[in-house]
Amino acid sequence: MIEELLPPTVVAVEAYGDEGVDAPLYPEEEALLRRAVAKRRREFTAVRSCARAAMRKLGVPERPVLPGERGAPGWPDGLTGSMTHCQGYCAAALVRAADLASLGIDAEPHGPLPEGVLPSVALLAEATRLAGLAEELPDVHWDRLLFSAKESVYKAWFPLTGKWLDFMEADLDLHADPGERTRGGFRATLLVPGPRVGARVVDHFSGRWTVQGDLVATAVAVPHG
Repeated sequence: MIEELLPPTVVAVEAYGDEGVDAPLYPEEEALLRRAVAKRRREFTAVRSCARAAMRKLGVPERPVLPGERGAPGWPDGLTGSMTHCQGYCAAALVRAADLASLGIDAEPHGPLPEGVLPSVALLAEATRLAGLAEELPDVHWDRLLFSAKESVYKAWFPLTGKWLDFMEADLDLHADPGERTRGGFRATLLVPGPRVGARVVDHFSGRWTVQGDLVATAVAVPHG
């Protein structure tokens, strides 16, 4: 599901249900879970099992994946990547840093956001566009899709800047692909100064989305050029 949203240079590994929840952890990872509840342990373990499978696919020696600043995963030198988990699903995506500047992925249950949440994550212009999209394709929970896309944008943004990006600091314009009801793309226009990538200053991120079953997934890939 995630891999189809990303360039072919990216390796993505997914797990469903209980896959990977009992995978072995490195001692440094175990130390982070001494007081973790069962749900946290299962998600932490499963998504790291995905990450290590992605490392193997790239031909990179496996290593611990430890959270750094603001919880961002620490990857082996020469790689960049992203992880996500929600109820019954997790995924990790990795790519060689020479091929992409950054990437972000997110998955969410495909259902409406809790009441009262949308105003805290959506600009007025975004909310207006969502209402129009809901009339055209009512089977898509566009509010949840917007939330997921902003999560992917943040995960791609943070490794490039080391800074927080508020939900209100990017204006997302979502669309469905022509003739499609369950997949499409989006453009996230940054409303704050963007990061420098090579010789250019990034003013927007482009992404893709899909709805499959009871999940919605989004992804952002930031090229070097």
